[in-house]
Amino acid sequence: MKTRRIIATLASVLLASCYTPPVVDLAPDIAGNYVLDPAHTSVVWRISHAGISNYTARFDDISGTLFFDPLAPQNSRVDIIIDPTSVSTGDAEFDETIAESGNYFNAEKYPQIRFISTNIKIMGDNRGLITGDLTFRGQTKPLVLDVAFNGAGKSFGHKGKTLGFSATGAFLRSNFGLTTLAGFGIGDEINLQIETEFNEN
Repeated sequence: MKTRRIIATLASVLLASCYTPPVVDLAPDIAGNYVLDPAHTSVVWRISHAGISNYTARFDDISGTLFFDPLAPQNSRVDIIIDPTSVSTGDAEFDETIAESGNYFNAEKYPQIRFISTNIKIMGDNRGLITGDLTFRGQTKPLVLDVAFNGAGKSFGHKGKTLGFSATGAFLRSNFGLTTLAGFGIGDEINLQIETEFNEN
């Protein structure tokens, strides 16, 4: 019993040393280059299904980089790449159809979904609007993300600083030539919910 208590105490000390609560202050020492943490990033998308519900899925293979300038956040830059074959709907057979079919993502021809920021507008209270180029199915269109900076801290399993963000956005799939089942109650607007962490590079 005593050994278990000692182990539990040591584990608590080790975990405490690996974590600090996030700070939302834009301090100069968090400036620099960061790499997206795929284990703590999710891109979830929703689309109206016959007006009855919002069909929901996500991507599991996401990578990217961030240059963060806390003193002039509008000068920050982000570049995100998603593997369309990593789509996850909860139905493996349908995942393959969505990823590979020419009626959907056509991943063999278009192996990346990519977002590169082009402009950042600060909205106050650690929020901003990030405008960028979204490349999907071989076409590039502007996309605006409403982003919240959740803070900078020290995450489990990483020795450097970690920045956290939440974001939402929306676009019309028809703008990218994706109109499959448009006349059968499947919506045009894709709604995005993004949660991500970036680790100091």
